[in-house]
Amino acid sequence: MLVLEQMSLKATGVSSGADALVFLEKQRFDLVITDYRMDGMDGIGLLEAVRSAYADVEVMLITAYGTIEIAVEAMQKGASDFITKPFPPEALKIKVEKVLQHRAVRKDRERLNDENQYLREEIGNRFNFGEMVGSSGCLQKIFGMVEKVAEAESAVMIYGESGTGKELVARAVHSRSSRRDKPFVKVNCGALPRELIESELFGHEKGAFTGAVRQKKGKFELAEGGSIFLDEIGDLPLEAQVNILRVLQEKEFDRVGGEKTILADVRVIAATHRDLKLMVAEGTFREDLFYRLEVIPIRLPALRERKEDIPDLVEHFLHKKSQELNRNLKTLTPRALDILVGYSWPGNVRELENVIERTIVLSDGDQIDVADLPVGSDGSTVSPPEISDGEMHLTAQLEAMERKLIEEALSRAKGVKSHAAEILGLKTSALYYKLDKYGLE
Repeated sequence: MLVLEQMSLKATGVSSGADALVFLEKQRFDLVITDYRMDGMDGIGLLEAVRSAYADVEVMLITAYGTIEIAVEAMQKGASDFITKPFPPEALKIKVEKVLQHRAVRKDRERLNDENQYLREEIGNRFNFGEMVGSSGCLQKIFGMVEKVAEAESAVMIYGESGTGKELVARAVHSRSSRRDKPFVKVNCGALPRELIESELFGHEKGAFTGAVRQKKGKFELAEGGSIFLDEIGDLPLEAQVNILRVLQEKEFDRVGGEKTILADVRVIAATHRDLKLMVAEGTFREDLFYRLEVIPIRLPALRERKEDIPDLVEHFLHKKSQELNRNLKTLTPRALDILVGYSWPGNVRELENVIERTIVLSDGDQIDVADLPVGSDGSTVSPPEISDGEMHLTAQLEAMERKLIEEALSRAKGVKSHAAEILGLKTSALYYKLDKYGLE
């Protein structure tokens, strides 16, 4: 104990292996040093119990001279090191320093692996305003606001209908901030299973609940030093909102089943298509969280509110989708462009992008005319008569049609993906992307 205290380490002494496990349940330790010979549970038994319940806790075994085979057994069962009695204090100090150094390196490696895994999923998504195309006054105003707020550490609340580009604005804020070289972690709050929300956001310890077979870092921990984007935050239940508020106020959180409080150096950017003020009045969104989030509100216009940007967007998506689909670049007739400009676009920019992709795939020739568009001459959508409840909107129709075409091509190609890609006129890489998108692997 004295040697450990001289090393400026906080040490706790117990009289048995059972007592050690009791202390581990109440408080987290980095290292357990145990004698092999003890009444009741011996050192190997304690090692196995610690390894089973606390995978990140190191264990060092003390053995008597002449019992080297026990030390070897301990190392095989996961001990970090062993030391034989009798030993001078300096030897113990060297051993402990070595174990703790290795633990620190391992923890850093695990953190980097977790961050790299997330970053690999996000690669290619760094923002440069490339997808927010247009020169309308309202869009230029948003560009200017992003530039102003990026360097602040304040929370940002982005409002807008589905498909207006809320994630793109969030990425722009992050990539223009001093946190640009740290992670940008995206969370779709509306897609989180209710019973797993806490675990996804804040992580969990091994054994915290059924199925928690190992420790897991949550999104806030992965975003350390960077930004976290809470998309559709209005879909979070009230009980989950409490912990988000704690992060904003106290800059800390706990893993599910954890005893150790984790500090959070994270900038929070949230987004929603809902009216949060109305939700506050209805009691479905916390008022204190609302005011913590809406420090800097940014409101994105619907596409129908900036129709002057549609020609630029059409040209942008024609080039983008032609490259992705390995098709010759097509042009629109003036009449076809008028139809697109006149349409109301309930699905906003995302819907326009899908329409352009579908039109490139299905139209013949190098020019796209009115007959090639999935909208009528009056700007209304062409929908089957039986679809009238608004649930099967244009985007869903296009995706359903695309899925059917891919399934038919795979059937004709007898499952050979390269052949199916040839039938569809796609690059093989583009087909693999769509197979993953529709779960057809």
